[in-house]
Amino acid sequence: MKSAAREKVKTKAGAKVSGNELVQAEISRGAIGALAITGGLVALWVAACIIGGMVVSGGPIALVKGWVAAVSGM
Repeated sequence: MKSAAREKVKTKAGAKVSGNELVQAEISRGAIGALAITGGLVALWVAACIIGGMVVSGGPIALVKGWVAAVSGM
């Protein structure tokens, strides 16, 4: 009996694809999904931090003024 990872699979176009290549494709698909989820979580965290900063400083204009003052040292 051959293992499923070593068997050749015929596609509709007639090309042969090994099981190892299919596993690599699935791992790549999972990695891309994980990166997309991580990026989304980081974006949510950034939005929460900006909103929190605006609430604490008194609004978006006050936030920008405070940021400019902090960066320029004035």
